[in-house]
This record gives sequence, C-alpha cells and structure tokens, in this order.
Amino acid sequence: MIDHLTPDYGRAGRIGVEEAIFCEGKTVEQVGFILDDAARLGHALLLTRLSPETLSGLSAAHHDAIDYEPLSRTGFFGEVPAPTKPARVAIVSAGTSDAGVALEVERTLGYAGHATAAFHDVGVAGLWRLMERIETIKSFAVVVVVAGMDGALVSVVGGLVPGVVIAVPTSVGYGAARGGETALAAALSSCAPGVAVVNIDSGYAAACAARRVLNQLDGARP
Repeated sequence: MIDHLTPDYGRAGRIGVEEAIFCEGKTVEQVGFILDDAARLGHALLLTRLSPETLSGLSAAHHDAIDYEPLSRTGFFGEVPAPTKPARVAIVSAGTSDAGVALEVERTLGYAGHATAAFHDVGVAGLWRLMERIETIKSFAVVVVVAGMDGALVSVVGGLVPGVVIAVPTSVGYGAARGGETALAAALSSCAPGVAVVNIDSGYAAACAARRVLNQLDGARP
C-alpha cells in the first residue's frame, strides 16, 4: 500500500527545515511513489539512508535526477541551491571510520545551501592534529563533532570552542563501544557545559540542529 504516503511539504513553513525522506525500510515502490509526487508538485527532496540497491531499482528518470553520494547514503532529488555565504558550520570528525556520518552532516547542510568546513581525522589518539586546527575551528558559530569509540573528542572540543557544539556519537568501535552507546553516554555525561547531543549516527539530526541555530542568527523565522 502506498496511498497513505504523505510527504510533509509544509514543514519548512513551520520550523524552517524542509522535509527529508528516510529511505531505509521503504520499498523501491514507496520511494518511487514519493519521488513521483515531488516531481509532480515541483519539490526538491533530501533522501537519507538511500542504499545503492534502492537507487538502482528506481526508474531511469528518477535515478538520473538524483545527485547521490554513496558514503553518506544521501541523495538530492531536484534543484539544490548553491551556497551564497561563507561557511559558518565546522564539521570535526575523529577518524576516517566516522566519515560517512560526517558527510551526512555536510550533505544535509549543503542541500539547504549552507557551506561547511570539514576537519577530518583529528581524534584524541593524536591530539596534536586537533590542536593544529583549533584556532580555525574556534571561529565557527556552530561546531558539529562526530566521534565513535569513547567519544572523547566531544568533551575536548566542547571545552575549547565558544560556539554551539553539537555531538554526533557514531557506532564505530570494538565490543565495549556497544554500537555507539558508549560514545552516546560519554557525550551526554560530558563535563564540557552546554554540549547538545543527537542520536547515534544521526548526521541528519545534527545538521538540522545547526540549521535551527543559523536560522535564528539570520533572523529567518517561518
């Protein structure tokens, strides 16, 4: 059954963040129906957790209309605005294994026309990598920290930068990392005051939180 699918095209008017389609768990037919509806109404869509298998199962027209990034599993359907302002969000990730989640942050913000600056592979196992870049990172209004394993990078960055810090714990790590639960607990228990925390691996949620901050800075109210 697909007649019950009703994308929320009015979301941006309520909260300043557009509808996105979480594709994991949806059939190819359901995703295709949503894209048909968006195309008919002239709406662009951000597609998250879009697997290569689902992408390959779509019609040629839909497949060719999607700007797909495989590591983040994100797709842009329709026209996406180019950034018009300098980057105000820094994305700081601990290791190469966190790159997919970090890219989901970048792509979600890019879909909305926001430029970002990325600082990858600066985890605490080699703290000098972060410290070489920290003065630059301090200049950003929002800093999204993506880290798995012990999630220590969140507290380190949270204690050094003045901007809004949003933590994204990832599911990276061996057994005791518990699929990201250890990093999540560390972020929630951080001694660094005022760190905001989103769900495990949810780069999309972190990007939406960053957008809400930027909307307020810009005075852009729905």
